[in-house]
Amino acid sequence: MEGHVLVLNQNFEPLNVCTLKRAIRLMIRNKVEIVEAIDGRSISSINATFPYPSVIRLKYYVGRPKFNIALTKKTVLMRDNHTCQYCGRKEGEMTIDHVIPRDRGGKTVWENVVCACKSCNIKKGNRLPEEAGMKLLSRPRKPRLLPFLGMSKTQIALQRKEWRKYLFLDDSWKEGDKYIERG
Repeated sequence: MEGHVLVLNQNFEPLNVCTLKRAIRLMIRNKVEIVEAIDGRSISSINATFPYPSVIRLKYYVGRPKFNIALTKKTVLMRDNHTCQYCGRKEGEMTIDHVIPRDRGGKTVWENVVCACKSCNIKKGNRLPEEAGMKLLSRPRKPRLLPFLGMSKTQIALQRKEWRKYLFLDDSWKEGDKYIERG
């Protein structure tokens, strides 16, 4: 039995990705319900047949501690999927850029740092993106899913299409995330 299953908390918050074997054990113990199954596939035992789960939800709420994700170059690059937030380039060496430069009062916080290729970082220099004639592809914000799932958004999205809506990766989520102007 190979495969991965997305585990949701009782309130549909993503908690984890587990193995198919673990998901079946939880189903047998009546601790979860299947939210999404893979059509046409099932798992049979001597006593029962189960739909092949893709997304399961716990029948009870599991509290978890709040994680403080360290703001490092590595975590910023992971959040931005190693993609320059100005031109969309993915290859080459990436740097960290302060959207509002530090000497203009910008702080080193999640909401003010983005992944940038060296040429865009040099082009923007010590200016605001608008002053340099540049736009951000998405608004920088503190990531939520990385520590819980241990996977980047791209890795998650590649697993199964039906997971995207539970991880806020569907197209409607992207529209709300466009960076239009600094508020």
